[in-house]
Amino acid sequence: MRTVTGRTDHVVVVGAGLAGLTAALHLAGAGRRVTVVERAGLPGGRAGLHEVAGYRIDTGPTVLTMPELVDEALHAVGESVADRLDLIPLHPAYRAQFADGSALDVHTDAAAMEEEVRRFAGPAEAAGYRRLRRWLTEVYRAEMHRFIDANFDSPLDLLSPELARLAALGGFGRLGPAIGRFLADERLRRVFSFQALYAGLDPRRALALYAVISYMDTVNGVWFPRGGMHAVPTALADAAAGAGVTFHYNAEVAELERRGDRITAVRTSDGTRIEADAFVLTPDLPVVHGLLGHHPRRRLRWSPSAVVLHAGTTRGWSNAHHTISFGAAWHGTFTEIIRDGRLMTDPSLLITRPTATDPSLAPDGRELHYVLAPCPNLRTGPIDWDRIGPAYRDELLGELERRGFTGFGAAIEEQQLITPADWAAQGHAAGTPFSAAHTFAQTGPFRPRNLVRGLANAVLAGSGTTPGVGVPPVLLSGKLAARRITG
Repeated sequence: MRTVTGRTDHVVVVGAGLAGLTAALHLAGAGRRVTVVERAGLPGGRAGLHEVAGYRIDTGPTVLTMPELVDEALHAVGESVADRLDLIPLHPAYRAQFADGSALDVHTDAAAMEEEVRRFAGPAEAAGYRRLRRWLTEVYRAEMHRFIDANFDSPLDLLSPELARLAALGGFGRLGPAIGRFLADERLRRVFSFQALYAGLDPRRALALYAVISYMDTVNGVWFPRGGMHAVPTALADAAAGAGVTFHYNAEVAELERRGDRITAVRTSDGTRIEADAFVLTPDLPVVHGLLGHHPRRRLRWSPSAVVLHAGTTRGWSNAHHTISFGAAWHGTFTEIIRDGRLMTDPSLLITRPTATDPSLAPDGRELHYVLAPCPNLRTGPIDWDRIGPAYRDELLGELERRGFTGFGAAIEEQQLITPADWAAQGHAAGTPFSAAHTFAQTGPFRPRNLVRGLANAVLAGSGTTPGVGVPPVLLSGKLAARRITG
């Protein structure tokens, strides 16, 4: 494995998001002196926090899987999840609702899920679920340590017994048909394939190896931290500070000073200059390229984006923490948002009610909801969001009313609408918080690498580099960046 060259005694990490915090913990645990520079006033990055009128709103991811990766980062400095977080397992992990009025609770316990599938679709589908669960577990075992939790220096690094195993499992076929080998019920196929959208892919066309995301959700489990998702970066930052990591908040990096093939210092917008031996850069790729003065050689394909409505309401509806509301349309939906750059005419929505698990996130007698609607990014669909944003919010509210959330709009007392224009204003390429899509040409050794061409002491971390998009990959990216420094 290639590593940065020269001294690495002092490392500056740019960005206190999940990737930067994980990198800082692994570096501190390896004996490095670490300084973290963050433009915001608190840690979290995309996993941010907005407080208004007694509501604690998570502004980033709402689904936590693979908490063992958080534990691993904390263990680097002698701590653990048990020391820092109260993680609540979600039962069910999701509730899936369909346009025909049927509903399915998605359990991660094998016996409970088998019984639920039997109730929902009959004994043949329950048997198919058992086989699918075994296959998902085998795909995960073939991928995790060789292809996900791994640095790549060359595509030749793929060559291994695990690659042959993954091929034998059908990992290089298409996800939709792979799931269809086990399940005939089209509704169940959706439940085990929609996760490909997290990676910016049409579930029909994604490689079957992305079933690993379904494993993380439906087999390994889904959790929620008491205090909200922002409790995770808070815990990581507190543990890092306790291990001697220095944090500079409200300090946006404006310049990277260079001498030859080495960065020598960062300079913040207020003129503060911090010298170091090595640097971990975690902002979105276009921001990093701007700081480096690079013009990337390749044109990346960006993931779809999302409209998110945060709503503080006077009542609740479903008692599930996460509800996936599927429209009647499915295949055409992805054509609309990924290929045609149009809004979904029959949307599938993720509705999260964090107060179902932690009522303290809202004032007494109030509920907090998060409604996510996938949509085109700004490159695929140049939509004037400043103009149509309020109208689209009203459309979503009408859709929720039709799907059983009667009185949702009238119950809102606090709200915040986030559109691709807002993501772009935060520095996210193409107005998407999901970074570069996981096409084959943008996966593994073909994804933008975490070593920076032409620089001997800079490493990237975050969703734009190895291994990719989502909370678990971003946590891993921080560890992999630290490995590039520590060896």
